[in-house]
Amino acid sequence: MGTQHFKFWPQSAQRHLEPPQTNLFCNLEVSARRRPAKPALVYYDSIVSYAQLLDEAQRVAAFLQQRCAVARGERVLLFMQNSPQFVVGYYGILRADAVVVPVNTMYLTQEFARTAGDAGAVTAIVSQELYPRIEPLLASGQLRHVIIAAYSDYLTSPTSLAVPDFVSQPRTEHRRPGLFLWREVLDAGLTPGALTAGSEELCVMPYTSGTTGQPKGCMHTHATTMYTSVAQLQWFGATAELTLLAVAPMFHVTGMQGAMNGPLYVGCTIVIMPRWDRTVAAECVQRYGIATWTGVPTMFQDFFANPDIGKYDLSSITKLSGGGAAMPAAVAQRLLERGISFCEGYGLTETMAATHINPLHHPKPQCLGIPIYGVDSRVVDPQTLREMSPGEVGEIVTHGPQLFKGYWNKPADTAEVFVQIDGKRFFRTGDLGRVDEDGYFFMVDRLKRMINASGFKVWPTEVEALMYQHPGVLEACVIGTRDAHRGETVKALVVLRPEWRERVTAQELREWCHQNMAAYKAPRVVVFTDSLPKSGSGKIMWRELQERESAAGAAEATH
Repeated sequence: MGTQHFKFWPQSAQRHLEPPQTNLFCNLEVSARRRPAKPALVYYDSIVSYAQLLDEAQRVAAFLQQRCAVARGERVLLFMQNSPQFVVGYYGILRADAVVVPVNTMYLTQEFARTAGDAGAVTAIVSQELYPRIEPLLASGQLRHVIIAAYSDYLTSPTSLAVPDFVSQPRTEHRRPGLFLWREVLDAGLTPGALTAGSEELCVMPYTSGTTGQPKGCMHTHATTMYTSVAQLQWFGATAELTLLAVAPMFHVTGMQGAMNGPLYVGCTIVIMPRWDRTVAAECVQRYGIATWTGVPTMFQDFFANPDIGKYDLSSITKLSGGGAAMPAAVAQRLLERGISFCEGYGLTETMAATHINPLHHPKPQCLGIPIYGVDSRVVDPQTLREMSPGEVGEIVTHGPQLFKGYWNKPADTAEVFVQIDGKRFFRTGDLGRVDEDGYFFMVDRLKRMINASGFKVWPTEVEALMYQHPGVLEACVIGTRDAHRGETVKALVVLRPEWRERVTAQELREWCHQNMAAYKAPRVVVFTDSLPKSGSGKIMWRELQERESAAGAAEATH
């Protein structure tokens, strides 16, 4: 491990971190005892205090234990947009000594069912607009208990902000065995049993595709989750006086840690947005003195491209942060001209968010940053694991307290991504990078087959598997292609069955994909071809097709 980066270490930060060795729920409990009346959550001008948040999380926990028979260590699915109920539900699950399984809100019925089945989860907390997607699972018995929440229950104050229709939709009175409304859960007024899950027990299990296209549950304990919850905000010297915007999805580790768990540990106020709206964001910045938020570059470009942006007082913004896709240098420069620092970082679901962050006083553009507290990251030869010299490209491997414990029920996959180096257990990220002379890490390419569409990871194998369910698809190969807005988007090369060649158009197949998979996965480009190149063993040579596409994109960019 190099030490060059220590000379750029934040002056306000120690080099060692000692996070609490407790259940993550204790963070909320402590903050609520310290600042009971303080706004914990702001939702379209409606406020949830820390005392209310704590009380409601305990009520949800008791209901899960006593009415849904949720046992210690049991996995509970959480399927909703950013909202007060997401936060209450998350901490209610923890208070019940259970494990949170956050589910991507773009998932459709089949994808949700696969996640529920893999996790062995039979209880779910779901928002009203997403409930129709999982209702078949309750009808079939795959789910035994579902708590359904209407976002409008938390619109308790008048607002001049533009509220999305799915948020303002009135509560629907669903009735069927095993289904409970959020309001009746709180009104039951139950008291949970003692909190018994310790720091080394499972806390949250977000799903990722890891090194293959089949999603896998990343087992994170209270200790691994606590580590980045504390580390990220401490890196920037955040205090309880900070107000931040939560717009990154909380079901993803970036939003979960940076916009929920970390701020609740510190005692901040979180202004929640379930859907990006640049005008609402600007109004919230002005109204609540928002200092920061995390997002993808396209979000920040859109925010400052607002022709009315000059009407708003944005002086409270001190920094913006992001990851998942590099911030274009020109956009970062425009932010600097406004006196706003943009800070990039790097992490994965397996590391529970950031392992690398740029120091605020010395960031480098389009850079992953330097390893944070307790992290030993190296760039190694993917075959020999020999550490590369500065400037040489290799695979990024990382060791640290936030590393996940493995993939749920997948010991072989787990074994593949861990290696021993110098007596330490390192995670193989599958990302190709380099380290400069100062110890800063830079992304170069991906060792794994993955498409990065506006920060969303799309795994071609999974998309292909879903496309093969269309009766007209004989062969499919999914690759990444350049996209002016998303940076990269999904392209499908398809060989149709002979009898379907006059029956379906590329547009119709695109629409079918949008109806059968999450929107960010669905191919934006579908091209029909007579054949796909194959290896001697009959495997489709996706790498060759990807290289052709990349070369064509590079040639186009130069003209």
